[in-house]
Amino acid sequence: MPHFLGEKAAAGFAEFRRKIRAAKVLSAAMEHLLSQIQFNGKVGVVIQNGRVLKSGYEEGYFRQPAT
Repeated sequence: MPHFLGEKAAAGFAEFRRKIRAAKVLSAAMEHLLSQIQFNGKVGVVIQNGRVLKSGYEEGYFRQPAT
C-alpha cells in the first residue's frame, strides 16, 4: 500500500507542475474578475501544508496611463 501512496503523490505533484506551467493557477471566476477590472500587477500566494497561508498583490491596478 505505501508504494501506491507514493505513486499517487507523484501523480498529484506532476499535475501541480503541469498546471503551474500552463498558468492554470487561478479559478475561472478570479481570472474573469482580474480581466474585468483590468488588473495589472502581481498576485502572490504562500501555501503551507496544502493550505493558503498568506496572499497579496503588488499594485498596478491603480496606475493611470500617461496621457
